[in-house]
Amino acid sequence: MEDKIQVLNEKIALAKLGGGANRIAKQHEKKRLTARERVEYLLDEGSFEEIGMLVTHRTTEFGMDKEVYYGDGVVTGYGTINGRLVYVFAQDFTVFGGSLSETHAEKICKVMDLAMRNGAPMIGLNDSGGARIQEGVRSLGGYADIFHRNVQASGVIPQISAIMGPCAGGAVYSPAITDFTIMVENNSYMFVTGPNVVKTVTNEEVSSEELGGASTHSTKSGVAHLTSPNGIECLEDIKRMLSYMPQNHKEKTPKLPYTLGEELREQLDTIVPDNANKPYDMHDVINGIIDEDSFFEIHKDYAENIVVGFARLAGRSIGIVANNPMYLAGCLDVKSSIKAARFTRFCDCFNIPLLVLEDVPGFLPGTDQEWNGIIVHGAKLLYALSEATVPKVTVITRKAYGGAYDVMNSKHIGADMNFAWPSAEIAVMGAKGASEIIFKKEISEAADPAAKLLEKEAEYAELFANPYTAAQRGFVDEVILPRDTRRKLIKAFAMLENKEVAVPNRKHGNIPL
Repeated sequence: MEDKIQVLNEKIALAKLGGGANRIAKQHEKKRLTARERVEYLLDEGSFEEIGMLVTHRTTEFGMDKEVYYGDGVVTGYGTINGRLVYVFAQDFTVFGGSLSETHAEKICKVMDLAMRNGAPMIGLNDSGGARIQEGVRSLGGYADIFHRNVQASGVIPQISAIMGPCAGGAVYSPAITDFTIMVENNSYMFVTGPNVVKTVTNEEVSSEELGGASTHSTKSGVAHLTSPNGIECLEDIKRMLSYMPQNHKEKTPKLPYTLGEELREQLDTIVPDNANKPYDMHDVINGIIDEDSFFEIHKDYAENIVVGFARLAGRSIGIVANNPMYLAGCLDVKSSIKAARFTRFCDCFNIPLLVLEDVPGFLPGTDQEWNGIIVHGAKLLYALSEATVPKVTVITRKAYGGAYDVMNSKHIGADMNFAWPSAEIAVMGAKGASEIIFKKEISEAADPAAKLLEKEAEYAELFANPYTAAQRGFVDEVILPRDTRRKLIKAFAMLENKEVAVPNRKHGNIPL
């Protein structure tokens, strides 16, 4: 028996060595942790249980039978993060560049199946050169098996992808299907076709970083929801992000202990400027409402005219969607609509209540927006908020104009509670534009058209550029003092905690993709 135990220990030691000491050293030279180091850091100490440690590939062509490594380039298993069960895979770049083989894919699929059966989050730590070309279609089939499971798990369990090295070709589609993608700055990249192919086909000269680095995907494409300065911070971000989510679609996020106090926030009274055309930062409003230091922003550097992220309110996890007047005056455009719609749907999947903070003058005008489909992309946000059945509360801080008023969680599309500050302006459009249309003849015939326009502007503003007409119709439930916002929201979300909605009996809706 001792001999057999020794054989097992030798195999385990070989498996833990991955592609060997030299390749591990090269990984460290690139300032990257190994797959096992990442898993050990991510999970609670001593909680990781590995599955498939001794799996090997089955390929004999191209001399592959002479290069066999236990684990076949991916570490898979389960453990806990802050005591909560999670499943994880971490691709090992020291073994064939982390390339995906048939057996490599089978290992990932096995833990994905377990995650689904047991209702726990799935975390993928990606570091792979793509499909293992020596295996041909078998590796491609392995990718498809993973993609299919990603789709089946969508909306059932949270799925988080961390890109901690290269992620190219077919490898990029699994992270794209998952709920959130985090990239490591200056040390990871994602693209369907690499710089060499781009050069050959289009004659463009571009580096891997420019083509698909963390900066590119967090600011231009929106593929990355979050970037981290290094691998350790990336793993910390996963832990923090997970704390705002439930285990699965049947559960709610655990509520942290919180003792209610007076909850007034007087600083909110002075954030919105008296001049309706002057910008202010919606982050100041968010931080004045939520529990201290609890905001976890998503897509921070992408479509900055809208802010989305997780926060806590009296210990309760909520999702926030907020127009930001600091950028494009808070207008909705193509990118911001997609960003907010995607985040809204995630929150609705996993029972996370939604708070919408509104200051929107309308949809961004222009040929660029129209030609890029603002109609259909704006409809995505409208669809997502209309479809969401979680508790939904809106606070109108200033402008709520035109169709954007409807889209931003208005009463008409199913908001549960709608509050407005005294500074709110709820109308079809701004007073100046409306007056120029309604009173066009009267202004043009006046002795002093400019003075007449100002007079009519004031007349229109008195009628509509306030929250009271909407409140009289019941479209706003209550006009509140800004300082009372936090207290009102805490009570509203507590009241809505057991909300239930009957939905139409259908296979699924057809969101305008």
